[in-house]
Amino acid sequence: MKVLRTLGFAVLALLAWSGLAGAQEPFTPGTWTAVAAAPPSVVGHMLLLTDGSVLTINAGCNATGNWYRLIPDSTGNYANGTWVNAGSLQTGYNPLYFASAVLPSGNVIIMGGEYDGCNSVWTTKGAIYNSHTGHWKATNAPSGWTTVGDAQSVVLPSGKFMLANCCTKDEAIGTVSGATVTWAATGAGKFDINDEEGWTLLPNGNLLTVDAYVGSYTAAGMNSEIYTTSKGTWASAGSTKVQLWDSSAACGGSSVASYELGPAVLRPDGTVLATGSNGCGAGNNSIYHIANKTWTAGPAFTGTLDIADGPAALLPDGNVLVDTSPGIFGTGSNFYEWDGSAFNAVPGPPNASVDSSYFGNMLVLPTGQILFTDFSSSVEIYTPAGGPCSGCAPSVSSVASTLTHGSLNNAIKGTQFNGMSQGAAYGDDNQSATNYPLVRVTDSTGKVVYCKTHTFSSMGVATGTKVVSALFDIPSSIALGPASLVVVANGIPSAAVAVTIN
Repeated sequence: MKVLRTLGFAVLALLAWSGLAGAQEPFTPGTWTAVAAAPPSVVGHMLLLTDGSVLTINAGCNATGNWYRLIPDSTGNYANGTWVNAGSLQTGYNPLYFASAVLPSGNVIIMGGEYDGCNSVWTTKGAIYNSHTGHWKATNAPSGWTTVGDAQSVVLPSGKFMLANCCTKDEAIGTVSGATVTWAATGAGKFDINDEEGWTLLPNGNLLTVDAYVGSYTAAGMNSEIYTTSKGTWASAGSTKVQLWDSSAACGGSSVASYELGPAVLRPDGTVLATGSNGCGAGNNSIYHIANKTWTAGPAFTGTLDIADGPAALLPDGNVLVDTSPGIFGTGSNFYEWDGSAFNAVPGPPNASVDSSYFGNMLVLPTGQILFTDFSSSVEIYTPAGGPCSGCAPSVSSVASTLTHGSLNNAIKGTQFNGMSQGAAYGDDNQSATNYPLVRVTDSTGKVVYCKTHTFSSMGVATGTKVVSALFDIPSSIALGPASLVVVANGIPSAAVAVTIN
């Protein structure tokens, strides 16, 4: 378990990357833009609601359990967006690191918390956000669990919510109805406890994790595991070739270890970039190849940089944006894009010089940009230089040509509505997946309108030619007349479909 750290912010001091092979083609870094309006308080964890707004929590020692939404402006620009209140959690529940997901209903579930404000609790509390009413209600953890804490979670392709117990091997699958969850145990055969590990959803619906060996600080472990969804069991996925979790074995067997790992992100080329931490030097990285189920060692980070907890996000071009910092919880963040063969240095946001990687939270916006928070009131947007990868866009095969303003449950069908990946990753402390479709309409006045989507037929990733579906609700405020509709998944839009708003 990690200890509570102090959060701060200041001005960028970017350290240059050296010692790694350069990209095969000329690389152009992205740029950062501040969200013009400051949020009502410092913010951290983020989730993308299916109406295109961003849900984020007031975070830190003085957290209040309040949530806010960032709503893009009429052109779809988040940098010029506005903040509105989004309700509060039940009294006494102010989690800092916790499990979270957007459900197929469009509602949000959060579970657990490593801290309640500044108090270490590993709580079993949870709550569900009703995206129609904007209210939070308490929900229940699996029966018999005494901890959830900073746990892993994922929405499986079936739409059911899978949750880990941070401090044991226990896992459960939940069926959500209103504010109640019916839980069923799963996850037999897990090698070690769940603590500090993350789950990456694969195209076949299974989960990949790298073991963190918590409690075995002298071990030199490189085991990974696959959870087979159809069986509900874990089995070894082989050696990662290099150690990704921080143990004291590399430092001569000291009893001090953080056990931390970095995030692991699925890329459109069928590989998973799994990043690592190392309190004694540069963090290692490894690549999982889905086609042949093997691992190869990737280039290590330079100097003392690693990701001992921290965010990463898949960009539309297939690169992965990562946030590194020195050693275990050291400050001075450095940002890179992984292009499949090399880490390319990119600028950092204004607070990078005093941020540690674990301060960061990333979210893939419908614009293809990355929203970044760091437990401060500075919220930044990274705009990558690359465009959408070939073959990665959603495709609409069926939607009514005439749609009525204010109408509910309009059907839409097509392919790749769930994107090529979950989008962003962090690990056990934070999940901000965006593998679900948004419907974006540009109306007759040129205004960009997001129509709330829900009832997704699949919550998988990289679903290929499989036809999937969703329902969407059209705001009554939308202008009448000719309009243009796209489906967006992980920041990549489909080709536009001409519709008429009746």
